[in-house]
Amino acid sequence: MPPQTQWEAYFDPPAILAALGCAPGGEVIDFGCGYGTFTIAAARRVKETVYASDIDPSMVQATSARARDAKLENIVVEAQDFVESGCARPDGSAGFVMLFNILHIESPVALLQEAHRVLRAGGLAGVIHWKYDAGTPRGPPLEIRPTLEQCRRWGEEAGLHWLASPELPGTPWHWGMMLQRP
Repeated sequence: MPPQTQWEAYFDPPAILAALGCAPGGEVIDFGCGYGTFTIAAARRVKETVYASDIDPSMVQATSARARDAKLENIVVEAQDFVESGCARPDGSAGFVMLFNILHIESPVALLQEAHRVLRAGGLAGVIHWKYDAGTPRGPPLEIRPTLEQCRRWGEEAGLHWLASPELPGTPWHWGMMLQRP
């Protein structure tokens, strides 16, 4: 991860969450919360609990500190390898899940299946990733960076339905996608 100020300069979290349909109606799960950039914005947007997890203890600590500093009591931050063992949330409990800049992992379909499992019927998965373009200021190497079309196929393989690929305000380097659990 780059320094927090550099990372956050790439995004307009409230506008991106609005574009991807994050709204009240069930808990929110942030897979790979990093600095809590989107966790904090989601917790301000919904009344339900936002579950944020990351495998990196320093990211868990950063997100926990930000939640405390912001006095947001609807955030639970957990150190977790959700790729290996799931996110420990009940089936059908989430209204919205965030899969932001993470689907370049080795098992993207398994993570999308976990998102499907925890989403309630009609719940949304918001996906964003770096555009497949060597000119982006950050992002994983192109050889592992997924395209929007590839992520759509993976989502459909995991049982999710593609809804839309809205423009993401405030970030020229990312694409976005909305998937829904039927």
